[in-house]
Amino acid sequence: MKINFKSLTTQVILGILLGISVGFVFPEIGSQLKVIADIFIKLVKMVIAPIIFLTIVIGIAGMGDLKKVGKIGGKALLYFEIVSTIALAIGIIVANIIKAGKGIDAEAGKGDISQYTEKAAETSHGFMEFVVSIIPDSFIGAFANGELLPVLLLAILFGASLAHLGKDGKPVLEFFEKTAEVFFGIVNIIMKVSPFAAFGAMAYTIGEFGVESLFYLGKLMGSVYITMALFIVFVLGGIAKLFGFSIFKFIAFIKEEILLVVGTSSSEAALPKMMEKLEKYGCSKSVVGLVLPTGYSFNLDGTSIYLSMAALFIAQAYGVDLSIWQQITLLTILMLTSKGAAGVTGSGFVTLAATLAVFPSIPVEGMALILGVDRFMSEARAITNLIGNGVATVVISKTEGEFKPLQEISNKKQITA
Repeated sequence: MKINFKSLTTQVILGILLGISVGFVFPEIGSQLKVIADIFIKLVKMVIAPIIFLTIVIGIAGMGDLKKVGKIGGKALLYFEIVSTIALAIGIIVANIIKAGKGIDAEAGKGDISQYTEKAAETSHGFMEFVVSIIPDSFIGAFANGELLPVLLLAILFGASLAHLGKDGKPVLEFFEKTAEVFFGIVNIIMKVSPFAAFGAMAYTIGEFGVESLFYLGKLMGSVYITMALFIVFVLGGIAKLFGFSIFKFIAFIKEEILLVVGTSSSEAALPKMMEKLEKYGCSKSVVGLVLPTGYSFNLDGTSIYLSMAALFIAQAYGVDLSIWQQITLLTILMLTSKGAAGVTGSGFVTLAATLAVFPSIPVEGMALILGVDRFMSEARAITNLIGNGVATVVISKTEGEFKPLQEISNKKQITA
């Protein structure tokens, strides 16, 4: 079989393999190469806010029907809450069955977690503070801070106002459509360096923690990976089957984005290309623009599974026996804290620190136990987040009659030609 070295998929795979090799043979050099991945993620994050803003504005203004916009948003939030709660519950159930933390020496965790607990203390807030934080201090400030929810709010307001203008707003809409094409062109340029980002990230991971870290606390890692795989196949697969598409064919369709996530450990790195892919798959631009970015704050299935399993792992390691009601309380807290987790590397660890800070039954210092292997679990949760939000977008598109299958789209192109 001939290997196509011009394929981005092949290049990312080679980058990952080469990164593992460099990290293993030259660990000191490998541990310094994280900067390559950091640069790539910053480049992607640089264009995410304007792309989301433009996509949502174009979608809402193009749709025209503001009642439909509200219906799509409400339906998406309901879906997110149900599925992410199922993910949390599955994580707790599996953690209780496997008991990966039982018998672990709690004194083994000697990593410095102060940076995460301090950040968690800064970012943790109540419900009302969370609502207030969605409103930016200024229009430009929403883009400068790079937070998705304020940008979403501005985009919805701008799109609704533009839709009210009707024909008078058409020149603005056309300008935004051309501007969006420019930004997606920038994304295509950035994606050309994604194999280097995958190389740098993997070289750092192996160089910093060593190959032996791949086996350290393997029971926890294995249970997290298996749980997320089962969640994708059975829960997301069941949802996909219910709405008339195959989860395996869908995963094959977004394989390049998944490989990018594997290399960078960030589902956010694949967001711009994922938006394009979902439109090609058959979802309407308006639904993609509304559902996918919102899912990055409200539908992090992989992060939900990780949080519940990691919290119980720490409790088990310290011999803390949580009652059923305490576990239900933990589940309730996680339902809130998991919604604030962004799709970037390390956010799951910060969110875990924020959760344990308000749940004193589990010692927060126990996070040091999983610090060394968190990096390896971040790939699993980022992939699950990506697939989960992709499935959500397809489901909402289908329920709203905003989905045109690939076959139908290709047939129309042939007729036009």
